[in-house]
Amino acid sequence: MSRPIPKAFTALLVAGALACSGGQPAGDGNVAGPAPAEEKPTLLRLFVFDCGNLRIADPGPFSLTMDEVSTLELSVPCYLIEHGDGTLLWDVGLSDSLAEGSPHTQENGTVTTVTVTLRAQLEELGYQPADITYLALSHLHYDHAGNANDFASSIWLVQRSEHEAAFGDAQDFAFDRALYSELESSETLLLDGDRDVFGDGAVVIKSAPGHTPGHQVLFVNLPKTGPLVLSGDLYHFPESRTLKRVPTFNFDEAETLASMDAVEDFLIESGARLWIEHDFAANALLDKAPAYYE
Repeated sequence: MSRPIPKAFTALLVAGALACSGGQPAGDGNVAGPAPAEEKPTLLRLFVFDCGNLRIADPGPFSLTMDEVSTLELSVPCYLIEHGDGTLLWDVGLSDSLAEGSPHTQENGTVTTVTVTLRAQLEELGYQPADITYLALSHLHYDHAGNANDFASSIWLVQRSEHEAAFGDAQDFAFDRALYSELESSETLLLDGDRDVFGDGAVVIKSAPGHTPGHQVLFVNLPKTGPLVLSGDLYHFPESRTLKRVPTFNFDEAETLASMDAVEDFLIESGARLWIEHDFAANALLDKAPAYYE
């Protein structure tokens, strides 16, 4: 995988074919018109960032036992999608502020570690937060929304129910409003279901409520790598998926189970692979930015 070209992609230009006038051409009729231009493929790249990791003390709140999980470590990734019509940042990880004095131990025993900031990883690609066209978060928990305020100038794609929870009784959903408060004044697209971000089927937000009121997952149809679904917190561990366990802290168990079924059906229909974002072992095998998937 090669290093990307910083920002210069903003839009891929497709050469247009010259229009031919009606009727027969002058002369002997054998004069060839202009050859049709070859369509260039739309740029589509997926970058994976290291946005920290968590070590939980007890898998019980995830409805799992110590004997059922292979690790207590959870990866915290962020993703940047480059498309010919703009960029989408999916999830923004643990707050960059946690890099100072890392690791940190929470009251519940969870240890949070941030070794490199999201901002630094974006800068390595030539991006500043203001360069990001769209921001979409799987949901607003602290390990997915930690740097949200940095992207207040982006267009925020959020389910209406998540937005209502975020700026209503946020604490009822374990949201920390301080992490995303500046998004309240962002240009916002309120979603009531799925959203084709760029209008060509390549990047689609899919509603998957249950973990939070407006939880969502992301479908990315990469030409070479193949179709993928980024899980958000539909599952936390691979064992959560195989055993179909719902965390005790989810907003709605029935909605979670329905979303699990809907996403699994979509994976079969689309042929997509599921990337469980918090799967520590699987995430460790992924190429991180500045490498990319295409």
